[in-house]
Amino acid sequence: MSTINSVVAVYPTHTEADQAVKELQRCGVDLHKLSIVGRGYHTDEHAVGYYNTGDRMKYWGKLGAFWGGFWGLLFGSAFFIIPGLGPILAAGPVVAWIVGALEGAVVVGGVSALGAGLYSIGIPKDSVVKYEAALKTDQFLLIFHGTAAEVAKAKDIIETTHPAQFSLHSGEAVAAAKV
Repeated sequence: MSTINSVVAVYPTHTEADQAVKELQRCGVDLHKLSIVGRGYHTDEHAVGYYNTGDRMKYWGKLGAFWGGFWGLLFGSAFFIIPGLGPILAAGPVVAWIVGALEGAVVVGGVSALGAGLYSIGIPKDSVVKYEAALKTDQFLLIFHGTAAEVAKAKDIIETTHPAQFSLHSGEAVAAAKV
């Protein structure tokens, strides 16, 4: 497990998550270090799709404009169907963490492939379980990772957006706990 500093915020609605991303962007945070994860829900009411046209990702469904905006800003995007969580949409570095967990057959008892990806960057298992529970109730995760100074700046900005919950995960604290 690598030691990466991160802050994870949970937002009840896509509108609140979108406002947080816009505030981080306005304050000059490096969006290449930002990820967002949410469920692709309400598929019984709307057609849902995901495709790639050249270097542009497209998603349509109830929150198509929301996800389309992120895929233009953030590096990497994906649609997963994860047992226990259902259809998950992700944008940002979290996509590589999930794929790495799947390809490396990382097994972390009681968590999904998303959870294994988060665990692989130093987020404790008890926090991972809490974030998976938030996703199951159609909330959105906003994850920023980087140096301690970058994460501290992002945390200060995120606090002003009033997430339902947020946690700071220090790579140094995780490394110390493993010793």
